[in-house]
Amino acid sequence: MKGWNEGITNAIAYMEENLTEDIDINKIAEKAYVSSFYFQKIFHVLCGFTVGEYIRNRRLSLAAQELCSTPIKVIDAALKYGYDSPDSFARAFTRFHGISPSAARKQGSKLNSFAPLKIKLILEGSTMLEYKIVEKSQFTVMGKSRKINTETAYSEIPMFWQEHMKSGGSEVVCGMYGICMDNDGKSLDYLIADNYIPWNEVPEGYETKVIPAGTWAIFPCYGALPKALQDVNTKIWSEWMPSCRAYKLAGNYNIEMYTPPCDSPDDDYNEIWIPVEKV
Repeated sequence: MKGWNEGITNAIAYMEENLTEDIDINKIAEKAYVSSFYFQKIFHVLCGFTVGEYIRNRRLSLAAQELCSTPIKVIDAALKYGYDSPDSFARAFTRFHGISPSAARKQGSKLNSFAPLKIKLILEGSTMLEYKIVEKSQFTVMGKSRKINTETAYSEIPMFWQEHMKSGGSEVVCGMYGICMDNDGKSLDYLIADNYIPWNEVPEGYETKVIPAGTWAIFPCYGALPKALQDVNTKIWSEWMPSCRAYKLAGNYNIEMYTPPCDSPDDDYNEIWIPVEKV
């Protein structure tokens, strides 16, 4: 990856410099040399919160500092930090700080501070991460899709799976794949899918999707879900990708491939597929 640490640092600096402006996720990702789809995924894995949460928390932190140290009006602070109305600003402010914007003006008010991110290089003992590079032909999947907000994907996707299973959807699509595809930078198309069998009819409410031929980095995940997948996912973005010199990210999609569960969850085997191309 080109200038991984430099790119993330540039992206954070861009956000900080534009906290009082409309911030385009595509512009942020551009600074990090990756697509908006992958920047949001990597950011959430590495930081533990979404890009949107980071921006909102920084804005509310700065707004509080300004309210308690300057004569700025609440309505002006609301507009300055990206809120359409004083009411929506007051609700967000109260959730974050525990007090209203007007109460923040009082001397001795307790406020929460959310500091800007800083990148630090930490040397730790090397860890092993198994992977293989595989060329795959184009293939087609059939499944049920849903448009998911990238800000709430980590909660929406499990709910989608639960709904699919409870509704009897597993009798149509058992869920060999969980596929994330970029939609518009702000949302993604998530597909619960199986391999498409051409001579079978596609049921109402389901669709087919062509996965293009290409090169994939495939990471095995051993153990019970969701921890096994989460642990490998974190290592991919925090360790493997930053140190990878031979490959870079390709398409704006990725796949989780599931196998039937074993008698013991510790013996379960699944995979994460990331599309890549040679540098």
